[in-house]
Amino acid sequence: MTSSNAAYRVRGGRRRSRRRADMPLLGGIRPPIAVLCVLILGLAGLTAKVLGPGKDTVVPEAVLSSQQYFAEDGAIALRASIDERITDLQRTATALSAGSPVKPERILSDLGRTYQKWTGTTVVDLESGDVLAARGETIPLSWLDKDVLLGKQALTPRMVRLETGDVRLMTMAVLDWPGRPQQLLLASSSLSVPPINLGPFRTMSVVAENGEILGTAGFEQAEALNSDQERQELTFLHKQMTRLADQAAVRTEEHPVRAKEPGSRGYPGVSGTLLGGEYNGRIATAGYASLASSNPENKPSQAAGLGLTVVALLPVVEQKTSDQGRELYGLAAAGVLVLLGLLAVTVLWATVQRPLLRLFLESRRLARGDLTRPVTVPRWGEAARIGTALERLRRQLAGDGGGSDGAPRRRILVGGRGPLVVTAALLLLWCVPVGLLLNRTDDSVSVPATMVNDQRDRTDLIADRLRRALNEAQADLVSTASLIGEENPEDTNRLLDEALLKHPRYRALYVVDAAGGISAKAGTDPHDWSGGKDLPPVRVSGQGGKEPIVQAGAPVPGRKGGTLVGEIRVEFLDSLLARPGLGDVRVVDSAGQTVAAGNGFLAFEELPEGPLTDLVRAANLSVGAGPVENGLLIREGNKVTVAAAAPFSGGGVTADLGWTVVSRQDASRFQIAPYEREDRSVLAGMLGLAAIIFCLGWVYLVVVRPLRALAGSAEKLVDGDLKTVLYPRYQDEVGAVVRSLELLRQQAQAHRHNQARRSAETRPGVGGR
Repeated sequence: MTSSNAAYRVRGGRRRSRRRADMPLLGGIRPPIAVLCVLILGLAGLTAKVLGPGKDTVVPEAVLSSQQYFAEDGAIALRASIDERITDLQRTATALSAGSPVKPERILSDLGRTYQKWTGTTVVDLESGDVLAARGETIPLSWLDKDVLLGKQALTPRMVRLETGDVRLMTMAVLDWPGRPQQLLLASSSLSVPPINLGPFRTMSVVAENGEILGTAGFEQAEALNSDQERQELTFLHKQMTRLADQAAVRTEEHPVRAKEPGSRGYPGVSGTLLGGEYNGRIATAGYASLASSNPENKPSQAAGLGLTVVALLPVVEQKTSDQGRELYGLAAAGVLVLLGLLAVTVLWATVQRPLLRLFLESRRLARGDLTRPVTVPRWGEAARIGTALERLRRQLAGDGGGSDGAPRRRILVGGRGPLVVTAALLLLWCVPVGLLLNRTDDSVSVPATMVNDQRDRTDLIADRLRRALNEAQADLVSTASLIGEENPEDTNRLLDEALLKHPRYRALYVVDAAGGISAKAGTDPHDWSGGKDLPPVRVSGQGGKEPIVQAGAPVPGRKGGTLVGEIRVEFLDSLLARPGLGDVRVVDSAGQTVAAGNGFLAFEELPEGPLTDLVRAANLSVGAGPVENGLLIREGNKVTVAAAAPFSGGGVTADLGWTVVSRQDASRFQIAPYEREDRSVLAGMLGLAAIIFCLGWVYLVVVRPLRALAGSAEKLVDGDLKTVLYPRYQDEVGAVVRSLELLRQQAQAHRHNQARRSAETRPGVGGR
């Protein structure tokens, strides 16, 4: 009894170990089908969510992003303006100290004539503390002490409050002549945003580190309104600006890298958006941005070290949600995907998995010696070819005449790739309509009016920044020209080289005489400059060349007809135009030819005829005090475009230049509900396509292709090729069938040897009789 049980346990253990050896490990047909099921269910759940109703927002995300960009533009303009004031004052003091002593009254007179940016200037004798000269508003001196004049933070800009309560930025530079007491040159300037047209109720403020509002622009326009209701809204906005300024000051104290809302799209400072209260159906939205250096690699500028923040406030009409009923919409799309997915998985199960598992069981049965029952042959594909080969091999081993006549070979019309094509077609029936047809937008999309206004106002802000940069360039030339003497040309060349290093906006500086000859130069090769009273100090040439030549000139005192010319790098102008959220921004001259662009351009390329050309012409029409900026919503075909044009206006040498900044942006880039739904539909279709490629490619590489190779080997085996050894490459169903066929090959080879030996033994006996 004990011995029989032991024998049974041994036989059972061998049977179980043999079964484990024959069973496939992780791999084969079942894992990709299971993954496909999981992906389809996951994509269905994602579809029900993303194609259903969007998140409940009272203000479109595009409007909030636009306020953030607006604040960033204001912060960049303010930082550049403050840095220019500091640099100009220090450069003037350095140049004056290098020459002969100049009377304080003349210093302030020349300074005011060259630069119109300071509200007051003063020269103080540092030894006695006496005021030697003063112009403009009175600058208090009670804040001057040793900490201001000595130490590591000496002569750094300070914010000082006047007796009137206004805050001024104080800039300092030392005048030092040999043999004379040092003098302190002081200049005060207001902390205000660029004077651009902000529109009704749009305001921008400069905020200190403690949340105090130092300067505001925009409220003075709203104060001209006569309606009591509008006055109440103005009071509400004043309160909102105070509250949001405090919040912005707290948020900008963080480091840009660690900030919760770091400036997107490469802005080096801290920026973000804020939502305020609601009044009369309008919600206060604000964007904020701290002053930062021009790029993350540069050290913080002196303006960035002042801890200032720009806040842009705009009341926006509350958005009424229009996504009611979209829950069923998303559920319906998800349900269709589940149905088509189940049908596709059923096709794979019935045409690939089930026949393969049947081949696995039949081949294992034959390999174990069970040759009595015929092989159940699948109906199509490589599985049918292998099943036919197994049946013929069974008949050969059983001695039932397993040649080609015994079990004729089937003609297979549909291969193993057919089910994959059918499965892909079923899933594409969902992916293609969802990705290419569902939630498609056309020119009837409703774009918030705020986006058009923001495009117009931001374009005006860019135009003002570019105009100021050109005015600053010409003012720098005037300041440098005043230092050029008549004596040594080597000194002039050295002065131009130093000026070129300090001002990266120029690519060349050179002095031209009355006849057009070059007496001194620095930088690249100079271009022709024609003198004349009627010619503007800033001009453009180079038609027909690779890039425009932008030149600015300033007369050289003491040289009749002498002019200091600076060629401004086009890349410098392009860098002023490249701002996120504005699309394609370019500068055109009075003839409509492109002079600079933020995203690359062809020199003197003309604007396409149509709305943009008309927009530029309309912007340059004299209305009231002069040309004004214009915004336009263009609907062409299935596209919606927001465009704006802002001509150069204001003072300075560029007032009559005739340039216009034109911006154009595809509305599909806006984060508004119709375009977001379209993007989500495309995303769902792409995810479905990725799932098809991944899973069906997996099935093809792991199952279909090895199965085709196995079918050819099996047919060669039954046709008499018993020498080729079959090696299983993978531990899966196909590998298990290969192992069984190898065992059958060995059995067939042994069967053939036995037959040959018996026939050889029988043949001598017959001959002896």
